[in-house]
Amino acid sequence: MPSNVKWVKPRYLAMSEYKEGFLDAKVSDLRLDARGRREMAHRLFDVLESIPAGEIDPFWSFYDEHISPTATGAPLWPLLGSREFMEAVQQRAEYLGVPLAKAFWLLREFFSLAYGVLAEPMPRARVYHAHTTGYASLLAAAAAREHGTSFFLTEHNLYVRDTVNTLLDRDMSLQVVESDYRTFDVEPEQRAWMAWWIEMGRLCYPSADLISYLYPLAIEDAAELGSPTERAVVVPNGMTMSQFDDAYEARTREVENVTGSGRTRRLAYIARVVPIKGLLDLIDTVDILRNRGVSDFVIDVCGPTEHTPWYYEQCLAKVAALGLEDRIIFHGTVNVRAMLDQFDLLVLPSYNEGQPIVVLEAMTAGIPTVGTQVGGMKQLIHDELTTAGGETWGPCGLLTDAGDATQMADRIQDVLGDSQLYRTLARNARERVRTTFQLHDVTSTYNTIYRVLGRLPERSEELAAALLDTASVVSAQTGPSAWITDVQRFVTDSRSPVAAVSHR
Repeated sequence: MPSNVKWVKPRYLAMSEYKEGFLDAKVSDLRLDARGRREMAHRLFDVLESIPAGEIDPFWSFYDEHISPTATGAPLWPLLGSREFMEAVQQRAEYLGVPLAKAFWLLREFFSLAYGVLAEPMPRARVYHAHTTGYASLLAAAAAREHGTSFFLTEHNLYVRDTVNTLLDRDMSLQVVESDYRTFDVEPEQRAWMAWWIEMGRLCYPSADLISYLYPLAIEDAAELGSPTERAVVVPNGMTMSQFDDAYEARTREVENVTGSGRTRRLAYIARVVPIKGLLDLIDTVDILRNRGVSDFVIDVCGPTEHTPWYYEQCLAKVAALGLEDRIIFHGTVNVRAMLDQFDLLVLPSYNEGQPIVVLEAMTAGIPTVGTQVGGMKQLIHDELTTAGGETWGPCGLLTDAGDATQMADRIQDVLGDSQLYRTLARNARERVRTTFQLHDVTSTYNTIYRVLGRLPERSEELAAALLDTASVVSAQTGPSAWITDVQRFVTDSRSPVAAVSHR
C-alpha cells in the first residue's frame, strides 16, 4: 500500500451484511403514527420521481432529514417494513410492471444497497474523489454534502453504460442514453435495474463539483446520461517515459527488420482472456491470415486466464479446432513490461476500453497498435495531436470495427507489409506519449484539482488558470471556467485529507 494511503475501508453491497441496522429495523423506531408513515412513504416516491425530472434537490433534502447518519428526522430504513410503504408501492410503483410482492422486494433490495453505501458516517475530507459513477459516486456525493466540502468524480470508463450493457448482454461498444430504460423491449425486472443505475447517475453527475474523463468523446457520451458538460475536464492517463527507454532502444534497433522477410513477427495480445476483450475474434483473424498465406507471425497471448474459465476454454478449443497451436501461444499472467522489447505489434480486439494503459505502454516503447475503435482509442492512437508549441503528430496505429475479424486481418497486413508506414507509426507512438501522455503532467493536474477543490492555502487564481491550461475543459453553455466559480464557494478545514472512493 502506498505510504500516503492512510486507511482502506470496504463497504459491502449485500442485504445480509446489515442485519442489525437494516433487516432488523422496526416500524416502531420511526415514532410516527399511520398518517405520518403514509406521508413519509409518499414523499419518498415524490423524491424518487423528481430525479428523472432533472431535480436533485428534493432527494438531498430528504437525505438530510431521513437518510444521513446525522439525520434528525425519522429514519428511512424502518419505513420499508411498514404497511404504509407497501400501500405506497401498490399505488405508486405500477410502472415497474411486476406483481406487488415482487415490486416490494425489488425496491427493498435497491434500498438495501443504498443503506450499505449511506448508513455509516464518512470521515471528514477536503475532497471526496470517486473513481466511478454508481455506488462510489453516491457515497462521495453524500460525504461531501455531509461535511460541506467537495466531490470530484473521475470516470475511467462509463459505468452506467457498461453496467446496463452487461445486464442486457449487449455489445459493450453500444451507447446507452438516459431514456433507454423507458424504450427498450426488456423484462420488467431488467427495466427496473436499468432505471436504478441510470437515475443514480442522473443524481450523482450534477452533484459533482468537477468530473474528469480520460478522453473527449467520453464527455459527449456521458452527457447523454445526464452529466453536465460545463463541469467536465479531460485528464488522460500518463506514462513515465524513462521506464521504457531500454525497450524503446531495442525496438528502434529492430524497426527496419519488422517488415522484411525471413523473420517471425511477434504480435502481442495483452489483456484478460474474457469476452469483452475479443480474443475469439482475434483467433478468427489469425485463421484468415493463414488462409491468405501469411505465416511468418505468432500471437503472444499475455494476460490472466482464470477470470472467465469457460471463455478461456472456448478459446483453447477454437485454437485446437482450427489447428493454430503454432500461431497462438498462451503465456498467462506475465511481466509484460519486461517483454515489450520482443513485440513488433500490439493487437487489441476489444469491445470496450477507456484509455488502455497497455496501449500507452506499447506506445512508449515505440510499438504500433492495431485495435478496435472503441472508447478513447481514436484519440489515443489515431487522431492528429498538436501541442501548444505547434508540434503535430499523426497516428501510431490503425483502427477497425469491433468484432470484424477480416478488417483486423487487413490492418495487420497493412502495417507489417509497409516498411515506411511501420517506421512512421513507431516514431509517432513514442512522440505522442512525450507530448501528450506523460505521467508527471497528469499528476500535476490532479494535484492542482485537489488544491482548487480543497481550498488549500496555496489556492489562487493562478491555480485555477493552471488547471485550465493542463486539462482540456469542455463547456456547454456557461463557459470553460464556470465550475471554478462553484469551487470558490467552498470553505473547508485546512487539516482535512482527500478521500478516494472506488467500486468493484
